[in-house]
Amino acid sequence: DASTQALLARGDRLTELLKQPQFSPLKVEEQVVVLYAGTRGYLKDVTVVDVQDYEAKLLAHLRGEQTALLSSIATEKKLTEDIEGTMKSVLDSFTSNYLASKAA
Repeated sequence: DASTQALLARGDRLTELLKQPQFSPLKVEEQVVVLYAGTRGYLKDVTVVDVQDYEAKLLAHLRGEQTALLSSIATEKKLTEDIEGTMKSVLDSFTSNYLASKAA
């Protein structure tokens, strides 16, 4: 049925998201944002084959333009309301831009 298919598709996306290149571990604050995106539905419209591309581009975006967010997560060591709000805003914007670029 449809709900089972959706659950399986989500699992496929999360599996792809969790793959990391050998000897290239992510920092904890980067893992937090990536896992948040995966568990909160930001990948639902990203094809399974594009998940690793999405993750790579998201990490580049975070490292280049969202260093304050990463620093906040590293410093606080928890998701405060402010951090979560910022993270949602960043992920909403990034994901919509990513999907638009894939559609073009």
